[in-house]
Amino acid sequence: MEIIAAYGTALIVLAIVFGLYMTWGVGANDLANAMGTSIGAGAVTVKQAIGIAIVFEFAGAILAGGHVTQTIRKGIIDPTAIIDRPEILVYGMLASLLAAAVWLMIASVKGWPVSTTHSIIGALVGFGIVGIAPDSVNWMKIATVVASWVISPVIGGIISFLLVKSTRWLIFNTDNPLKNAKKYAPFYIFLVGFIISLVTLFKGLKHLHIELTAVQSFSTAICMGALTGFMGWLFIRKVEEDKTADKDFDFASVEKVFTPMMLFTACSMAFAHGSNDVANGIGPLAAVFSIVSSGGMVMQQSKMPIWILFLGGTGIVAGLVTLGYRVMLTVGTKITELTPSRGFCAELAAASTVVLASRTGLPVSTTHILVGSVLGVGLTRCIGAFDLRVVMNIIISWLVTLPVGAILAIVFFFFLKGVFG
Repeated sequence: MEIIAAYGTALIVLAIVFGLYMTWGVGANDLANAMGTSIGAGAVTVKQAIGIAIVFEFAGAILAGGHVTQTIRKGIIDPTAIIDRPEILVYGMLASLLAAAVWLMIASVKGWPVSTTHSIIGALVGFGIVGIAPDSVNWMKIATVVASWVISPVIGGIISFLLVKSTRWLIFNTDNPLKNAKKYAPFYIFLVGFIISLVTLFKGLKHLHIELTAVQSFSTAICMGALTGFMGWLFIRKVEEDKTADKDFDFASVEKVFTPMMLFTACSMAFAHGSNDVANGIGPLAAVFSIVSSGGMVMQQSKMPIWILFLGGTGIVAGLVTLGYRVMLTVGTKITELTPSRGFCAELAAASTVVLASRTGLPVSTTHILVGSVLGVGLTRCIGAFDLRVVMNIIISWLVTLPVGAILAIVFFFFLKGVFG
């Protein structure tokens, strides 16, 4: 308690600095990954992606990020054993932030799309083992995290595979592909609005004191989907057949229909990312702020000040602007060739998988899901459509994320304990 009283301001300043560093890494890696498919498909430019991210990432973080942020620590470690030594938990949260941030920076420089969720979980595990006790870690929860390395990309891949097949059946392999593209496109855009609304209603808004039943959530999502579908129809109806472009590529005009559709998925992915993944950067920051401001009270949940959500959104956008292009290139162009229709299917599949996971509480990674969805799109063209070297590098980076985060957190924990202790 004496350390909290003596160094409280310094600890909060460190938490803010490390939190910004962490959210910068989230933007450079995770958000860049989410936007990479839109850029790789040629639907948006890098500048447009940044503009979309600024608006919708902030909207997702502030409107729907609070509930997820309060629960990031819940279930991973049990701090009961150190409830009378709150400074230990503060050191652990700071070490976890710094460890995850350093690993995200390394991965982003290399262009590896790793999981920010699993980076911070690995860091928390490392702190829990040395700062509290090995049995303070919920190893069954960690087992579900490891299982999600396989489950979430497989689900995303299956859904994207089926979506691509549906576009071929309904649009590309018909007598009049352009006409059918305009006919069915509003339905696909309806799915975007419907699914992203469900993500928000299921996982967020509780901190805004908006409580909806399952029926109310589905009804609201259907209305939002219908509105999104109508807006999409307004864009799509203006697309005209380009016979010159069709001479070079049979489906050039059809792909033009999917280009404005990808604007909807890009906005949706940025919003969903802000609402779900801002917690990875500011959850430990919120924990430090709560402990210090309460004079040493250790709580599993705490109020989320709006300035912390704003700080998280700022760091994430800054990361995308400064270093995000490397991960964007990996996901958008190096795994497999993407067109607007394929990119749209990958992003819609990723959003659908996030909805499924949100109801189970499985700590899945949007990175794993989206990469799996891109792989599913590539499978519709055969295994030769992949750059297997890039895929193997990505898988290896996933496998080492948890242990690297844990090792770095242990090192930083003992350093901070030595400095303040």
